[in-house]
Order: sequence, then C-alpha cells, then structure tokens
Amino acid sequence: MQVDDALLSKLEKLSFLKINDDKREEIKEQLSEIVSFVDNLSNLNTDGVDDKFAMSDASTKLREDRVASSQEISEDILSHAPNSADNFLSFQKS
Repeated sequence: MQVDDALLSKLEKLSFLKINDDKREEIKEQLSEIVSFVDNLSNLNTDGVDDKFAMSDASTKLREDRVASSQEISEDILSHAPNSADNFLSFQKS
C-alpha cells in the first residue's frame, strides 16, 4: 500500500497534527515503509506455531504482585535520583 497525499491529509486530520510541507514526502515514504513491513507480516508462515503456547504465561515470566507503601515507593525512586533533598527530587545544576 502506498501512502499518497490524500491518505496523509486524512491521517493528519485524524491525528490533529500539522505536517510541514517540506516534511510531507519524507513522512509519506516512512509511512509506506511501515505499511509494507506490516503487510509482509501477514505473509509469514505460522504453520506449526501453537496458539496456546504463543500467548501463554510460559513464554513470559511475570513477577508476583505485592502491596507496597507509598513511602517505600518514594524511597525507591529517590534512591535512583542523582540529587534529592527533603524527600523531593532536586534539579539544581552542579
């Protein structure tokens, strides 16, 4: 599928974006490449792929849910911050 000016204008309107005239050709080419890639995915041979296995939890390890206090979460966030003071992130230049 080729993205043309009509389709790009429709996408522009639906997305509430304004594409500059000097970028329109570049965007059309990029969108056409993306659509072609997705079209190619539909041609993949998936014979022998078990639907149950592909979408099962066996393929992705999930962590166990646990309840954490807001204080614990704040401390964890602040422990990774380069600068903090009085339980707040500090963005002062060094």
